[in-house]
Amino acid sequence: MSIDGKKRAEVRKIEAAISQNLFLICTIVTLVTMILMVTNFFTRGGFFPTSIGFFYLIVVLIYSLHKEFIRWLGEKKSRRQGEYFVYAWVILTTLLYIINFFSNNYFGYSREGYNLSTLADVSYTTIEVLGVFVITRIMKIVFMIKK
Repeated sequence: MSIDGKKRAEVRKIEAAISQNLFLICTIVTLVTMILMVTNFFTRGGFFPTSIGFFYLIVVLIYSLHKEFIRWLGEKKSRRQGEYFVYAWVILTTLLYIINFFSNNYFGYSREGYNLSTLADVSYTTIEVLGVFVITRIMKIVFMIKK
């Protein structure tokens, strides 16, 4: 079943608008997730650990897969905005490790002396975002090879 050029252009236009909305949603959820994690880091576990990680991962995954779908439709002017999420997480995680290092692991322990997993949680989220990025890059390369 083939879609004619006019119909394909219409679908691409609709999907591009959806992609922009998904980017906005992903940006908001990214900022919220980062704020929650950074707050928990600097308060030394003053709040319960955020459970937003899985939700955030799914939001990023949906945005990334939708972006790849648009490429498969033949969109040639696809902006690579999703890379900003990768850069932001890598920079944030690196900065938190540097801060923790120069504070002699001050943020690695609660006020009561318990080990905190906050830095590890930020690291896992960063690795997951990097994983989504790599998977979508592989999908792009596979698609290019098939063409």
